[in-house]
Amino acid sequence: MSGQDKKMELLGNAPVPKALLAMGIPTMMGMMINALYNLADAYFVSGLGTSQMAAISVVFPLGQVFVGLGLLFGNGAASYISRLLGMGEKDIADKAASTALYSSLLIGGAVIIGTILCIAPVLKLLGGTESVLPYAKIYAYIFIPASIFNVFNVTMNNLVTSEGAAKTTMRALMAGAALNILLDPFFIYTLNLGIAGAAVATAVSQIVSSAVYLRYIFKGSSVFHFRVRNCSFSREMLSEILKIGVPTLVFQLLTSLSAVLINVSAKEYGDAVIAGMGVVIRLISMGSLMVFGFIKGFQPIAGYSYGAKNYDRLREAVKTSIIWSTAFCVIFGAVMGLFPDNIISLFTNHDMELMLVGRWALRANGISFALFGLCVVYSSLFLALGKARAGFFLGVCRQGICFVPMILILPVIWGKYGIFFAQPAADILAAAVTGITAVSLHKKLREESVKIIRD
Repeated sequence: MSGQDKKMELLGNAPVPKALLAMGIPTMMGMMINALYNLADAYFVSGLGTSQMAAISVVFPLGQVFVGLGLLFGNGAASYISRLLGMGEKDIADKAASTALYSSLLIGGAVIIGTILCIAPVLKLLGGTESVLPYAKIYAYIFIPASIFNVFNVTMNNLVTSEGAAKTTMRALMAGAALNILLDPFFIYTLNLGIAGAAVATAVSQIVSSAVYLRYIFKGSSVFHFRVRNCSFSREMLSEILKIGVPTLVFQLLTSLSAVLINVSAKEYGDAVIAGMGVVIRLISMGSLMVFGFIKGFQPIAGYSYGAKNYDRLREAVKTSIIWSTAFCVIFGAVMGLFPDNIISLFTNHDMELMLVGRWALRANGISFALFGLCVVYSSLFLALGKARAGFFLGVCRQGICFVPMILILPVIWGKYGIFFAQPAADILAAAVTGITAVSLHKKLREESVKIIRD
């Protein structure tokens, strides 16, 4: 059996637990290591001072925007591709992959250029104070242009996973992240580049990840052929990609917006609060990215099963994913909530205000993180099934509909403690909404399954 046939066998016929482990664990591990990009920067930059720590927290939302651009085309096409492969439409899947890749690079490049030209007002808008802005500019002028490689990496991450090659994604993410951890102290301290060294280390690491994906393409290992002439900008093609990609982009932009609103709310309390919340966001993001990584393995299985009308397999995949992801979220959240001082102390040079912020915020966010797996499984499931409206709604629910009112209202009532508890409050509301929506989805799937049996 060829490598490509093995990928299709894994998506369509392998036992669900085996398929989820084979698809989800490599991506999960890769995303976990990739999350260390952010934590490594925070850890090593913390030795430079609180203002420098606050600076990378201010730039952090921009990185999420560029990730969103990769997801716009990568995740949008991945959902479509999984369903096409389930229906045996490999030629159309090939066109979708090429269209997604080249579109992401074109749009990503344009946004990066526009951001660089307006960098000073953008950083102020993101919550930069007078003491933070000089460091934020140094970091951003290197980090932002290099983000074109991250746009490429995120797009390829989704496309490669959609064809069942999760191990390639793991290798690409792990290679870049491991190198970043090694290069951070070298550039920051050995070469005495300071905060610029952190940006250079991230840039080099992203280039290495891109090289892994390029090798995969040029060796002919992929099911797809990434050629410009394969691009198709027909109304049907763009509609299928964007109807899933746009909700994913909006979700990512809302994640970025939530970080911005936290920075803006924290600004009046000083650099230590900005830095402390930045550390907490990065720590919780590590858990979030691991869940997202696992669910990226679940999505193609769900999409393939739905396209093949194999509803029993789909239901089993959903149930197993909920149980496994929730178990992980409970354990991860418990560690964050029970040992906040030990964890936060790694990211500060004896700044007691930063420690206090981290203690309260990490405990609160750790407890509510137990609900995260449920929300992600169903928002991803709707997108995998091509149900864009419901997927869009759940995608914007946690970080938009629920979070924005909380971060605007709670700090007014409780001061800086309102900042700490805004995300946990949003998590509880989002989980309740997800539960209601999930009941409706399963009812419809049962009706579709019965109809097929009758026919």
